[in-house]
Amino acid sequence: MTMRLPQIGAISASSIPSYSSDSSSSDSNNVNKSFWRCAEANPRFQVPKKAIQPDLLLSSQSIRCEYNPDLSIARQTLTEPPVPTERKYKTGCGGGTTTGKGVPVYVMLPLDSVTMANGVNRRKAMNACFQALKSAGVEGVMMDVWWGLVEREVAGEYNWGGYSELLEMAKRYGLKVQAVMSFHQCGGNVGDSCTIPLPKWVVEEINKDQDLAYTDQWGRRNYEYLSLGCDTIPCLKGRTPIQCYADYMRAFRHRFSHLLGDTIVEIQVGMGPAGELRYPSYPEKDGIWKFPGIGAFQCYDQYMLCSLKAAAENYGKPEWGTTGPTDAGEYNNSPEETNFFKRECGGWNGEYGKFFLSWYSQMLLDHGERILTSATSIFNNRGVKISVKVAGIHWHYGTRSHASELTAGYYNTRFRNGYLPIAKMLSRFNAVLNFTCVEMRNHEQPQGAHCSPENLVQQVALATREAHVSIAGENALPRYDDYALEQILRAAEKAEMCAFTYLRLKRELFEVENWRKFVAFVKKMKEGKDVERCWEQVEKEAEHFVQVTQPLVQEAAVALIEY
Repeated sequence: MTMRLPQIGAISASSIPSYSSDSSSSDSNNVNKSFWRCAEANPRFQVPKKAIQPDLLLSSQSIRCEYNPDLSIARQTLTEPPVPTERKYKTGCGGGTTTGKGVPVYVMLPLDSVTMANGVNRRKAMNACFQALKSAGVEGVMMDVWWGLVEREVAGEYNWGGYSELLEMAKRYGLKVQAVMSFHQCGGNVGDSCTIPLPKWVVEEINKDQDLAYTDQWGRRNYEYLSLGCDTIPCLKGRTPIQCYADYMRAFRHRFSHLLGDTIVEIQVGMGPAGELRYPSYPEKDGIWKFPGIGAFQCYDQYMLCSLKAAAENYGKPEWGTTGPTDAGEYNNSPEETNFFKRECGGWNGEYGKFFLSWYSQMLLDHGERILTSATSIFNNRGVKISVKVAGIHWHYGTRSHASELTAGYYNTRFRNGYLPIAKMLSRFNAVLNFTCVEMRNHEQPQGAHCSPENLVQQVALATREAHVSIAGENALPRYDDYALEQILRAAEKAEMCAFTYLRLKRELFEVENWRKFVAFVKKMKEGKDVERCWEQVEKEAEHFVQVTQPLVQEAAVALIEY
């Protein structure tokens, strides 16, 4: 049965504006309109090379260490049931406040939605997909706004080409946008399907000073994201990394001020590899790390070591300031294969281990606080919500040391709640905590990996509740089966999520059976636990809707090229 778009919109109770599959303006015209130089960027100046001062690297003079074991945390995480409440959520954790039990659903766009030439990739497919998503009741889309594309050639010059067109496209179809300030490299992480390096001028500075990159104890460099150890060092042509991130966000605000609070409802601030607030402790590139390895500490560039030295001297143990743990094993070890992470008498639970892990995790928190200070001041009173993504590191969660979380910077053990400090930090900025691995269940994971994703999600949800922080969710891996979708529904309700972002927009999503399940999932998420309507009725409605919209969905599936 063939139907016109206005008919489809009527069925879904949402209007679908007509839009040509190909923009009337060319890519070159879009580039010209969006290419500009930020007048607010800090002036570049020359800074002479000199010895690194420890006080430049520490955001506070004291290292906050919490050493008192609290077994109640572990018991609470595993036993405390969620308190059922009617929640107030904001559309996409941003925009106007509404009261309800439902959770709006967003869909992540392909990583390469904008080309290296600053145009829209697969424009015809994007139009078809946007129409299909809107007709299905999807709230909006999430898009990575890559630093390596926008400020690629020259420091302080920004080309928003493809993003201007994508955002206008979303506006025409009535889709909200979660814009991710992606300050990391694309390529080398789970699900990365393309390569987008850091800006050329940043790479040039890294080539001059390799210590700008995260470094492990074997001297291996990681170029996914600038080391947080140099956050306050004017190492990027006279600007500090924090200043560069702030200038970029300021330029984004200036260029898209007319869309903020209306189309753009959320700014997710990238804070590490894969955009997550963490260290690059488990890099997949070149086979360095494989699941379920414990990973490795990333604190061996000169800037991190300088900070560690200052922290050790401040603690009264200067001998601890020359290196990180030397008995923490290698990337693909298990906890019991190391002296530092082993269950009994492991170094993680000794005085040195507690000192080091407190410093290592505090450096990550300070990094997040520095960026959020800039982000909240830049987007203050703009009608958008600020969010931060926290990684769902669920492997070895069932062990005492939680080794995989420790190497990533989350000081979470059997005796210490590592997610409460993160939630409290976010609460000071009224930021949303976006958490992954929501679709996973404990028994689906390999037994030897000691995975507990459900318990991890519950612990994070409890931390956000205690800190009075909103929580949003994502699935870590693409899933189309009922089992995963039902788990997301359950987790979203228990955690009282304000939004959920589905990974990811791909051709498989529009296959008939997958699309039927997804449409039903979106309806269930939006309606919440309504006792007056059974899921079977919702699924029947979804099946009828899929039949009606079949021509549109087929167009999206055909147009969307596999990436």
